[in-house]
Amino acid sequence: MARDEQLKERWESVVHKLSAQFADGDTLELDAVIYLIGVQELGQLHRKFKKDEKVNLMHIAICRLLEPFGYYEFDFFDDDGWPHYKVKEQLPPLKAGEQSVLMKEAIVQYFLEKEFID
Repeated sequence: MARDEQLKERWESVVHKLSAQFADGDTLELDAVIYLIGVQELGQLHRKFKKDEKVNLMHIAICRLLEPFGYYEFDFFDDDGWPHYKVKEQLPPLKAGEQSVLMKEAIVQYFLEKEFID
């Protein structure tokens, strides 16, 4: 199977499973999946988040997702339990479509590691 086809199938599997679990069957968008990963990484699953915290959750997720690609490195947890990352390498300039593919690859890899999909 071609790499692009495998990514597409695995991405659809992630979206299908997460949508069924968190969106009453509505299809989750990429940003929503990133947000859910941020909540998972923070570990504070049953609380409400303010708008600025939601942005920070997405930042946590992006850092965590791109860590295996060498762009970020975990640094420390602050006193409130929020993880902090440091930049190891600047992301190259990417077009919107390229950003989307990179994030989908990273998300699929994340959920393979978590054994959420196979």
